[in-house]
Amino acid sequence: MQDFGQRTRRLIRGRRAEASGRDAEGIAAVALEREGWAVLARRARTPAGEIDLVAERDGLLAFIEVKARPSLSEAAFALGPRQRARLVAAAECWVAANPGRGAAGMRFDVVIVAADGTARRIADAFRLGD
Repeated sequence: MQDFGQRTRRLIRGRRAEASGRDAEGIAAVALEREGWAVLARRARTPAGEIDLVAERDGLLAFIEVKARPSLSEAAFALGPRQRARLVAAAECWVAANPGRGAAGMRFDVVIVAADGTARRIADAFRLGD
């Protein structure tokens, strides 16, 4: 029975994390729209993985990873090298499937969201090859 209890606790934690992630993505999307960005996709699925948000403003295309943590400082360090590589690969797939976007360039942003709903965007957070 202990194994069942552990699985149940993991399932509950996973559902809470999923809900928290969706809430954080909603906060990030609203903040981007306030800044004049058009959100083109939310949770865009590609063969290489999922992109939290894809947004465009004045021809600049941004692939955005949203990180929700108890504090902004914890969220700022939540995007590791493997996740960056996955995001780059997913962005390549998205661009291939959506030609004509990003005439002014492309970049990778990170939006960090604290438990209190405070959000900060790190524009051009990393580049190809980082």
